[in-house]
Amino acid sequence: MARILIAEDDPSIRAGLIDTLESEGYRVSAASDGAEALALYSQDDYDLALLDIMMPKRDGYAVCQEIRRQNPDVAILILTAKGQEIDKVLGLKLGADDYITKPFGIQELLARVEAGLRRSRRSHTSDQSADLPDCLEFDGFQVARKAYEIKNGVGVVAISAREMKLLETFYQHPGEALSRDTLLNVAWGIDYYGTTRTLDQHVAQLRKKLTSIGVESFLKTIHGVGYRYR
Repeated sequence: MARILIAEDDPSIRAGLIDTLESEGYRVSAASDGAEALALYSQDDYDLALLDIMMPKRDGYAVCQEIRRQNPDVAILILTAKGQEIDKVLGLKLGADDYITKPFGIQELLARVEAGLRRSRRSHTSDQSADLPDCLEFDGFQVARKAYEIKNGVGVVAISAREMKLLETFYQHPGEALSRDTLLNVAWGIDYYGTTRTLDQHVAQLRKKLTSIGVESFLKTIHGVGYRYR
């Protein structure tokens, strides 16, 4: 299930977008202003962001630019007013993949969302991870890459795209101490300018998920360096 972030200050439009996308099986989070949208984005991994241009606190341009700075692969669609060509042009220059003009039909919305997700998935798989098997065997659990799940005889837990990137990297480098910069480049891209705290939070979340299915020992912290898969 793709994870979608909606940022729209009009409550009726926001509710309609949520209902439409959730009815298609997408996992949706929604914000009523740009600041809230960025806060939500920092807390989870999203496959696509749907951003209104005119929002309080932080407009859609600022949100688009910040999301694109953090993640070169996530799909970004902007909602623009009818006839405002400058909105579309500026949004695309700041990193948006596509735009939808208000008012829009449900089928157009879904088609553009699906197209954006396809582009995002191609970007994610155009690296060495494409050669990995569909099921990664670790000590005590397996990773189902197509289902985005970790599982063993105790249970099954869903994982995010970035958690998957981290697991793929550890699988490819067993026993190696991987630096935080290396892991950030793999999971967030070389243009990511955030802090290593983001990586540490994702590793902590991954450990928590593994603990929930009985996997207590997985990653060793190498102080001053990064992490090693034992």
